[in-house]
Formats: sequence, structure tokens, C-alpha cells
Amino acid sequence: MPKGFFNVPKAVNEPVRSYAPGTKDREELKKALKELKSKQVEIPMVIGGKDVKTDKKVDIHPPHELAHTLGHYYQGSAKEVNMAIDAAMEAKEKWAATPWHERAAIFLKVADLLTGPYRYKMNAAAMLGTSKTAHQAEIETACEFADFMRFGVEYMTKIYEEQPVSDKNTWNRVEYRPLEGFVFALTPFNFTAITANLPAAPAMMGNTVVWKPSKLNIYSANVVMEIFREAGLPDGVINLVFASGPVVADTVFASPDFAGFHFTGSTPVFQQSWKKIGDNITKYKTYPRIVGETGGKDYIFASPKADAKAVATAMVRGAFEYQGQKCSAASRTYLPGNLADEIFKYVKEDVSTIKQGSPEDFSNFLCAVIDESAFDKHAAAIDMAKEDSSCEIIAGGGYDKSKGYFIEPTVIKTTNPKFYSMEEELFGPVLTVYVYDENKVDETLDILDNTSIYGLTGAIFTQDRYEIDYLTKRLVNTAGNFYVNDKPTGAIVGQQPFGGARGSGTNDKAGSMLNQLRWVSARSIKENFVPAKDYRYPYMEDE
Repeated sequence: MPKGFFNVPKAVNEPVRSYAPGTKDREELKKALKELKSKQVEIPMVIGGKDVKTDKKVDIHPPHELAHTLGHYYQGSAKEVNMAIDAAMEAKEKWAATPWHERAAIFLKVADLLTGPYRYKMNAAAMLGTSKTAHQAEIETACEFADFMRFGVEYMTKIYEEQPVSDKNTWNRVEYRPLEGFVFALTPFNFTAITANLPAAPAMMGNTVVWKPSKLNIYSANVVMEIFREAGLPDGVINLVFASGPVVADTVFASPDFAGFHFTGSTPVFQQSWKKIGDNITKYKTYPRIVGETGGKDYIFASPKADAKAVATAMVRGAFEYQGQKCSAASRTYLPGNLADEIFKYVKEDVSTIKQGSPEDFSNFLCAVIDESAFDKHAAAIDMAKEDSSCEIIAGGGYDKSKGYFIEPTVIKTTNPKFYSMEEELFGPVLTVYVYDENKVDETLDILDNTSIYGLTGAIFTQDRYEIDYLTKRLVNTAGNFYVNDKPTGAIVGQQPFGGARGSGTNDKAGSMLNQLRWVSARSIKENFVPAKDYRYPYMEDE
């Protein structure tokens, strides 16, 4: 493909809207919330372009308002999963042969539909279905989703432009084929943008997909599929199924045509999936591509030379935005003794002003955690800290599930750097802090490095330039996304490619060219214009 072919629009990040009082955006979003709440939606599976229903309906309730019903979805079984595999394979040949620019046009249209007529509906669905504030919905459900589509197209064109050298008699080229088979996308509850990108990225590169969203995010996934269909995505390219995780995994991973796995979710599920793929490896026509972003036990490390107020703000935003349900959320912090009291003072002042409740009240900073299982896990962790002599609740510590799954933003101070909530991922608004001797920075860095199996995100705070350089090198393997004087959340497509290593995944950087490359299989083609007609070489001639 020649450079600049078809003049693909340059990708730019979608601007974030404020939804401040008095703005048209605020009025339109509230109108969308009201409209969605006024009706119960019926959500079928979409297989081969057809709506598929079963005799099993599952109700959907907002996590913050359990008495309200948003609608229901139709629960599938292995039968529907096999239908989706068949549909993906049936659509594969035609979709793979579709010119790249035609595929690009579909996903560019997705971005424009999303940020235009669907913006408020998409944001409202995430707010109601997954208990996000207007700001948290906007930054990912609208902006990040659109960025994934636009930058994905740009990265696709760059991949196709990457070609080998040719000489005067031969033409060398690389063909970036889709994988031989179908891709399985298993998507999480917490980010609708990821829910959309995991099936879209392989599809963009010419693959067909079986997509199973988290049962806790089907309400938003339904709107995503609506946008895909309106943008002109052909039938069978992305097939949406709702069935239990084990049923889908058993069915998909048993198929000889399984060719790729695009995953975001928990580390145990990813490890179990990888093992199952390994057990079935002799069944497959090709070695499957396995791409996964999993958990994190993300940290903030403040040096004795840090700005106390900046650290406190990063702790509150990094740990408590979207109830700490980001894989990048700060969940452990290391504070130096010389600054700890000042930082705790700022944190307690901030937490005391935080409002929590329904996302429909725009003055709330926190809403509810996603379901009862999450609520019980967080409540148990808080109780454990209350009963442990090494711990002190600095802020928060309350919880209530009478009307919704509400966990107060909670800060635990511990004298034990190996305490449960310093090591284990909780995925909720619970931040545990260890105060270290400011004269023992290196010893504390050793503790930080060896405490967790994860390596997703981390942040350091210091005003010393030499120390920035030292800490960046010293903590090189602790985080795939590393932040200097900033909270460890909020990666932006095209700016901070996202992903971690260790127990946090394969670090294939969603929203980057690295990720897109995983969904193609390169074929090198050499064409000789003047083929040889004598097998002999010059060195063979007699002297």
C-alpha cells in the first residue's frame, strides 16, 4: 500500500466534555438517563446478524439502585456459542477479502456515530448499568472508545505501510493476513471502551470474532453492538453471545478453528484459560494468539522529597475514582515518615468532602461497586483491617447494601507492609498505606518490588530530578505503565499505550500498533521479474 493511500484521516484524541452546570451536554445527558430509565430494554444475542433469544431471561439492575430494573438479557448455552463460531467462520472469507480501507471506513464511522448521535445514550448506559459518574463515563465510554477506533485505523495503515526492501530484479512485499480461524473476545465490566475494542481490534485487521461480554456489562454492550450494526459492520463479523464463562470457554477452546484470544479480566480466569488452551493445543489448526490484560496491585511511592499535596490528591483520585474498579487504580501507597502526617491530613480533608450515591446526582464523586460479590469482598477486607492490631482506619470504613452496593472510600494505615490488602487485589475503593522510615528508601523499594505478583501501573512522587531517574530505573519491572508525579490511572489511547507484565498480562498494549500486530499473520512474497535459467554460479566456471 503506497504511503498516504486514500488519505486516511489523522487520528486525534476525542475532547472530553465537562457536563458542567448550565451546559447543553449536561441537559442532554440527563435527558438520556431519564429516557433509558423510563423503559425496560430487551437484549438478545446477535449471531450472524440475527437477534437470538432463549427461554431464559436475566434481569439487569443498576448497582446503585437495586429496586429498579433496566431490562433483561437472554441467557445462552453451548448451542448459541457454537452458532456464533459457525457464523464467524462463514463470514470469514468475505470479510478477510474486504479491502482494508472499507474495513477502516466502518470503524471510523463507529467513532463518529459514538461521539455524535450516540454519545449521551452510550454514556447514560454506562452510568446506569455500571454505576459510573458522568465524568468517568465520558472519559472512557465516549472518548476512549472513539480513540480506540480512530487510532486503531491509523495503526492499521502504518502496519500495512511497513514493507521490505526490493532490488532491481525482485519485488518483495509482506501481506498482513488475518489469523486462520476466529478470535474469541472476553471483555470486562469496568470499561465499555475495552468492551468495544477487544472485539473491534481483531475485526479491524480482517478477523471474525465471537464476543462474550461480562454479564455485568451487557447493558452497555448492547449499545456498542447497536453502533457497530448501524456503522455497517457485516453480519457474522462480530457475534455477541451471553452464556456462562465456563460454558463459553469450554466450547470455544475446543474448536479446531480457535485462532486468538483477546482478554481483559482477572488473573485467575486468564491463567485458567491459558491452561485450557494448552491442554487443547494439538486440536488447533494454528497456534492461537493469546493477548491478555489482567489484574493489578498498583502503587504510589512518595519519596521524602515529594510534594505532599500532590501525593494526597493522587491518592484520592487514583484510589477512589470509579470506586477503585480500574485495573490501574492505586491500592497500595508508600509514604515517608517525614511527610506522612501532612499527607494524611490532606487525604482526610478530601475524603470528608466526598459525596457518594447515584450517578444521576452529578455532585457525587463515588457511586456503587458492581455487584454483591464485590461488595462482600471489600466489606470483609475492611473488617479484617478493623480487627488487626497492625492497622488503623484513617478515613471511611463504612458500607451499606440496603439500596445499592455502597462501600465508603476507605484508607487503611498499616505497620505491616505484607498485610492482606497490601498484597491482594481488591478492585474497590480501599487504599492501604504503609509509612516507611524516610532513611530507608532502598529497603522500602525492595518491599514494593517483591510484595505483589502484578506489574500493571505505578506512580512515583519526588521533586528531585536525579531521584526521578533513579526510581524509574530501580522500579523498571514493577509497572508496564509508569507515572512520574501523577496518579497511576487515566492512560489515553495514542499517548500512554496500556498494559503490564508479571501477573498483569502479556503487555501487548491495547490501543497501540503492538496490539494490532497480534491479530495478523504475515506472509512474505517475493516476485522475481527475471528468473534464472541456468543452475550454475560464476564460481563454478573453469579458470
